[in-house]
Amino acid sequence: MLIGLGALLLMVVAGRVAGISGIISGIGSQPDKGWRLAFVVGLLLIPLLLFQAKMVEVPSLAAVAPGKLLLAGLLVGVGTRLGNGCTSGHGICGMGRGSLRSVVATLVFIVAGMVTVTLLK
Repeated sequence: MLIGLGALLLMVVAGRVAGISGIISGIGSQPDKGWRLAFVVGLLLIPLLLFQAKMVEVPSLAAVAPGKLLLAGLLVGVGTRLGNGCTSGHGICGMGRGSLRSVVATLVFIVAGMVTVTLLK
């Protein structure tokens, strides 16, 4: 809910799409770094505050092999690059704007996740 609210506020206030991959990639090359840095800091800070306040439980990754975590991170990065965006950009912002490309990308993300879970469990 907070991600959706943040995406809506960014669209209404700045006219920008809250696609995380685009926001992060623009930090080093765009002249409008301020809002990008603030957005990323907020994404990192809010969960830490919620964990500290014991409002949410920190998930344990102790049972997951480090190699699987590394492979998962690499695959997410490659998928983000191939899909021209990530789940936040396509699933929240793109679908909210009625983008057919985002609907297709989100369906691909969901199916890939279901296949992955089915194969690994």
